[in-house]
Amino acid sequence: MLRHFINLFGFIMIVSFVKAANKSDTSSILGRWDITMNIAGREFPSWLEIHKSGIKMLVGEFVGSGGSARPISKVSLENGKLSFSIPQQWERQDKNLEFEAKLQSDSLVGIIVLPDGRNCVFSAVKAPSLARTTKPVWGQPTKLFNGKDLNGWHPSGKINQWVVENGILKSPKAGSNIISDATFTDFKLHVEFRYQVHGNSGVYLRGRYEVQITDHYPDTPPKDVLGSVYGFIQPSEPLIAKPNEWITYDITLIGRNVTVVVNGKTIICNQEIPGITGGALNSREGEPGPIMLQGDHEPIEYRNIMITPAKK
Repeated sequence: MLRHFINLFGFIMIVSFVKAANKSDTSSILGRWDITMNIAGREFPSWLEIHKSGIKMLVGEFVGSGGSARPISKVSLENGKLSFSIPQQWERQDKNLEFEAKLQSDSLVGIIVLPDGRNCVFSAVKAPSLARTTKPVWGQPTKLFNGKDLNGWHPSGKINQWVVENGILKSPKAGSNIISDATFTDFKLHVEFRYQVHGNSGVYLRGRYEVQITDHYPDTPPKDVLGSVYGFIQPSEPLIAKPNEWITYDITLIGRNVTVVVNGKTIICNQEIPGITGGALNSREGEPGPIMLQGDHEPIEYRNIMITPAKK
């Protein structure tokens, strides 16, 4: 009898240990992850958030090298391996994106199989909170675009289609994005722009968080419309602007918190940006970053770009 009791006690202890280990494994993967993928020898940023739904289910969101944040209906964690599958977004193939990873120390390492069948190795680190404990002290406003030439800016690709005409920074056709040479942490940004019919562009804060610029379509998801933080934060009220008219953005970014004012109206007020948006320059969220203007879609024009950085 005593021997059976000891065996039963040992079995209970083992089960308890396994459950505790699984719980520990679960807690270690919860939260936000900044991902760096390797695709055909080039690095691309990505992002992942995992959180609990109810007692034990794991769900999340994923941002690839392009597109917007996609929901993950179920994240599996078995034998130390994390995995999920999500349907394609902008890819032309009908296959799902497959994600597999395991925890190594404080990092995730694994493979992403893209809908086109390519295998991409990746590593991920926990994303920083970027919480600020004091209010910023603002420096002097400075012109980020001098209205004369491209001094202080460089293209993202080898071919630069951006030109300056009559004080206006123009991308007359799809091509490279344009990136400020200077980098910033917290700042207030003023920028004016106009787009054509069916226009599409964006202002990337620190080169990582896109404030969307797009013509109005009735079926556009609310987190992808003009003034949204692409895929993450929708405006507090619908904003319909007309093509070929100048529109003003006044954007304040402090840590992860953003305020967006469009033509004098606040449409996003001190909201947290969870992670990088598709098309970001990198996933190193703890570092300063540039201002990037999207030029890989339809023609777009910018003027009067001013920035007020926070003092260090």
